[in-house]
Amino acid sequence: MDTIPIMKRHVLIFGLVGGVLIATLQYTEYRFVVIEHSVELYSALVAILFAAFGIWLGFRITRNRETIRETVVVREVLVPAEAPAPEPFAPNTAQQQTLGITARELETLTLIARGFSNREIATQLFVSENTVKTHCARAFDKLGAARRTQAVQRGKELGLLP
Repeated sequence: MDTIPIMKRHVLIFGLVGGVLIATLQYTEYRFVVIEHSVELYSALVAILFAAFGIWLGFRITRNRETIRETVVVREVLVPAEAPAPEPFAPNTAQQQTLGITARELETLTLIARGFSNREIATQLFVSENTVKTHCARAFDKLGAARRTQAVQRGKELGLLP
């Protein structure tokens, strides 16, 4: 009967020693991994932190935009029913004839006044850009203007443009 308690004691001692040895091996392996691969581990940790910060920041930004979208205020503007309709603009034909500005040159000037580029005017009038440049140059010459803005200003002063 003495052998069983001794045997249990030996098993217990061998188990404890084995556990201590395994724990020591695991600890040294862990230290080796941490020391050997510290740069990779720190890089991974930094990447995880930045990714988490980016996700958090993304949620905050989108949540604020949704809040802004939800707070749109709609206002009604009442327009009197008796307001007279504005009369359409009619260019001063006497000035146009006096200056010798053709209908096409006046049309080009009107589009310049609306802010169109030469390419856009050419597309609108179904002509080439060179034709638009020719119309502009002739109209500028007749109005005594060197630039587009001067031509538009002069056209408004003479009643050719709205």
